[in-house]
Amino acid sequence: MSVEPEASGPTWPAPPKGGWTADDLDRLPNLPPHTELIDGSLVFMSPQTIFHESAVDFFKWQLRSLAPRGLVVRREMTVVIDSRNRPEPDVVVLRKGTVTGPGQTQFDADDVILAIEVVSPDSEVRDREAKPQKYAKAGVPHFWRVENDRGRPVVYVFELEPASRQYAPTGIFHEDLKVSVPFPIALDLAEIMRDIEGPENLEAE
Repeated sequence: MSVEPEASGPTWPAPPKGGWTADDLDRLPNLPPHTELIDGSLVFMSPQTIFHESAVDFFKWQLRSLAPRGLVVRREMTVVIDSRNRPEPDVVVLRKGTVTGPGQTQFDADDVILAIEVVSPDSEVRDREAKPQKYAKAGVPHFWRVENDRGRPVVYVFELEPASRQYAPTGIFHEDLKVSVPFPIALDLAEIMRDIEGPENLEAE
């Protein structure tokens, strides 16, 4: 009697005709954490780097401390653009009142004020091209792209041009980030590297 070989890894259900929908992300079983939906296709995240983790933490806590009343800051929550697109920005600034309860898994693009993507080696094309284009078409007014430039953070800041629904670059920041919109923000980007290096390494210098 022959024995069927065991599967070498997880198997995912075949996508339906036309691809998956935004609602499917909440229904499909056993999806890996931080699965996104881009153009009807599931996108799985690779393990994150220390730079990515430190940068996401930095922007979440810094923006949370600076955001005025009426805005909230969340990390790694999916945003529904349309039925075929539900990306997961690394950090979002949202209008207050969008959090409905502890079981919530998504936000509407209309409620997003700022979306931030920290670029990883496996997400360069998505973070530089596909996702900002979708955020812009959905009307998200502000977008930041954070990159690791030879061991130092650089932030590319964009603002939506409403007539064209495209982002216009408004600044590139290497050391200090200072902007007046969506609210007054001044950040010392070197804090990201200090977090990565850790206090034990700084004391040894």
